[in-house]
Amino acid sequence: MELQQLRYLCAIVETGSFSRAAEHCHVAQPSLSQQISKLEDELGTRLFDRLGRSVRLTDAGRTFLPHARNVLHQTELARSEVDGRRRDARGTVIVGVIPTIAPYYMPVRIAAFRRQFPESTLRIIEETTPVLVESLRNLSIDIAILSLPLRHREFEIAPLLTERLYVALPPDHPRATAASISLRELREERFVLLRDSHCFREIALAACHRAHLDPRIAFESGQFSSLLGMVAAGVGISLVPEMAIDRRAGCRYVPISDTKAVRTIAAARLRGRSFSHVQQGFLEHLAKGVGPCPVTSRAAAARVRQPRD
Repeated sequence: MELQQLRYLCAIVETGSFSRAAEHCHVAQPSLSQQISKLEDELGTRLFDRLGRSVRLTDAGRTFLPHARNVLHQTELARSEVDGRRRDARGTVIVGVIPTIAPYYMPVRIAAFRRQFPESTLRIIEETTPVLVESLRNLSIDIAILSLPLRHREFEIAPLLTERLYVALPPDHPRATAASISLRELREERFVLLRDSHCFREIALAACHRAHLDPRIAFESGQFSSLLGMVAAGVGISLVPEMAIDRRAGCRYVPISDTKAVRTIAAARLRGRSFSHVQQGFLEHLAKGVGPCPVTSRAAAARVRQPRD
């Protein structure tokens, strides 16, 4: 028994003939008649008496009709409810973000999203990339915001922005006022870097390796703020992404001349997973900001144009 058969039956009753029902349902009359015959065969009884050009429900047909109408009504109610939930702006979005992105990238975007979806619930979880990858797999988060590369084929990746890398130097460093700097010039320096658990460490080390530099690491931390404090104190130099530049830390920031010294931030989701209206809305909200982060770019530009001592 198929829904289309029930629709044809109701149309015949409403229009009074097979031909008018076929026109109403936008189907050829032979096809409509065939479907009604299949329905009668399945039920084991005739539903209509064909009386010349007119048709009349049999006793079995009159018994079956209210049930057919009820099935169609309940189906339409279910469709409407599903559609309503799909468009519902009151859903929940759980987003995981790596620590080297969360405090810089998320606040403005969270505020803007909540203005767009005031009835939604947005939860932000800060974790390292391996934890976020597993959380995507077990569906404990909906979206992960992290840095590329992400070598997992089960995820759909949407790049959000690419930012330049900078060398953080003490104010009195000989290269502190340079327009740009090659990492090859820093072979004798000591470095302060993020710990192994942070993916930005791999990005920083990759930039060093391209310059044939094996950095001497004097200090490791889990936060950029701690690294910048050590740089300002003269413990060593560091590499930071554009959005982490902080002029209040007492450092100077010089862009790396290597054009490959960049970080690309992306949103990841489990491939094939369906999203609610709110979850999809959050992804689209992030996508609107593709390219350099406006706030970060202006701030970084101002910080790079620092006064000379």
